[in-house]
Formats: sequence, structure tokens, C-alpha cells
Amino acid sequence: MNHAINPARIQAYDHIGIRVSDKSRAMAFYQALGFVESASFAQFEANEMITAAGVRINLIFNGTRRANNVLLDEPVKLPGITHPAFIVDDLQALQAWLAEQDIAITEGPHHIGPRRIALFIRDPDGNVLEFNQLVKGDAQ
Repeated sequence: MNHAINPARIQAYDHIGIRVSDKSRAMAFYQALGFVESASFAQFEANEMITAAGVRINLIFNGTRRANNVLLDEPVKLPGITHPAFIVDDLQALQAWLAEQDIAITEGPHHIGPRRIALFIRDPDGNVLEFNQLVKGDAQ
């Protein structure tokens, strides 16, 4: 493999695709988090959702429901993207809202390194979502 540097500069992160097994259930969950459908791609069994701040995800509607997350819950750790991480402006408000909605926090909140406090939840299909509040000061 040639180890030359990519000549096209990566300018931004566009979206992450999240495979789900039940379109209605997933749409309701992600809408409650603040995502709104901005496009539908029937030929790809997918959509695009966006927050008011411009954060995008694609839901992919062709998943098969499993009891566990194949990337995180099984003893053999397969390669793959384990979770998206979102930045929020008020982690305590998110935590209170999650409790009101009966959405379990599976980890945290706790510091991860010097620049963020994180908590983790799972969507109805067991996909892990991380939410971070950045710590103010020199750590950013």
C-alpha cells in the first residue's frame, strides 16, 4: 500500500448511518432526540435526519432485530463503528430528560479525558449513542 497523504482535504464530518429494524420506532426515537427528517431515499431504504444545529444522521431501515449489539456485546470484538458521539450544550438537562422518557443511561455521566463529560444510551435496536458536554477552559 502506498502511504502517500490524501490530496483532497477532509473539510467536515457529514453524517453517520445507523441501521435500524423498525422504521416507525426508530423515527420516533430520533425525532424525540431532536432530529427531523430532511430527505427520504426509498431506493436505499434510508433517510436523512438533521438537528436544528445542522447535525446529520442517516437511518437505514433494513436491519434485523437482534438481542444484542454484535459490535459491543459479544466476546469477540469485530471491527466496525461502535457509536456516534454528539456534543450537547447541557448534559444535565439531557440526563433529566432521559429519566423522564425512561431511556436508560448505560454509562456515565463521567469524564473521558480532560475535555469532555460523557454519557451513553442505546436506541431501540441497541445502537450506542454517546453525548458529550465539552469542559470549558484550556482542556478544549
